[in-house]
Amino acid sequence: MDNTRSTKGGGGGGGLMAWNVFKFCTWLRCLGSIMIIIVLCLVGVTYYVVVVANYGPTLLLHGSITAFLILFLFHALLAMVLWSYFSVVFTDPGHVPLNWTPKFDEEKGSDDHADLLPESAVDGGQTQHCKIRYCRKCNHFKPPRCHHCSVCGRCILKMDHHCIWVVNCVGAFNYKYFLLFVLYTFFGTTLVTVSLLPYFLIFFTDEEISGSATTIILSFVTFVLNLAFAISLLGFMILHIILVIANTTTVEGFEKKSTPKWHYDLGWKKNFEQVSNPLP
Repeated sequence: MDNTRSTKGGGGGGGLMAWNVFKFCTWLRCLGSIMIIIVLCLVGVTYYVVVVANYGPTLLLHGSITAFLILFLFHALLAMVLWSYFSVVFTDPGHVPLNWTPKFDEEKGSDDHADLLPESAVDGGQTQHCKIRYCRKCNHFKPPRCHHCSVCGRCILKMDHHCIWVVNCVGAFNYKYFLLFVLYTFFGTTLVTVSLLPYFLIFFTDEEISGSATTIILSFVTFVLNLAFAISLLGFMILHIILVIANTTTVEGFEKKSTPKWHYDLGWKKNFEQVSNPLP
């Protein structure tokens, strides 16, 4: 039954469940492009507040060693953040080669043929009895640990999630850059939060605040935003480190609940090595 027919059927719960909400996912691509602009704007505002408005003048006028160290660390982390960010954006996460077909079931060590696949494998699911899977949307087989992304419109190797911040899926070949991006951004936002803390606390004292109104407001907002990002990224970073240690992904985290033993876990050291070099 197609989605249009299901939507018109009576307004019951079944019709709503059958309605394909993911047909609007392509709009997320446009949103993702906007998010890249937002990211660059946040970086630009933060750079202005830290370097141009506060610590740059402090270094030039007073020769402060603290200002020099903060500016040095800030620029180093900023360079790493931008490098890892655009590496995630422009690196293909990994896709299924055209006309790829499985040669055998690696779990069973026996040959399997497409005409023997049960219906549960054809709808994109994976059962304990069938390891070879087929994607109805892409109309081709998909290897283990591969999932279809409704936003990208294709199957992604070792898909973790689709990230609108980078207009890309996070998969086998760009997960390393994504993890580095989260790590560097956490350290960068933490540095900005700590360095702007004195300028934030002065709002709650009787001291006169120097500088233009625009600079004062931007310093306050930048501190709050970087503090919020640092706190949220800390939890996000811990989550993904746990996933790497177990050699799993966000998507597979739900599948593991029904799997007694996760056979992709090679030990934490080899799991980290696999993130760095996903090719066998």
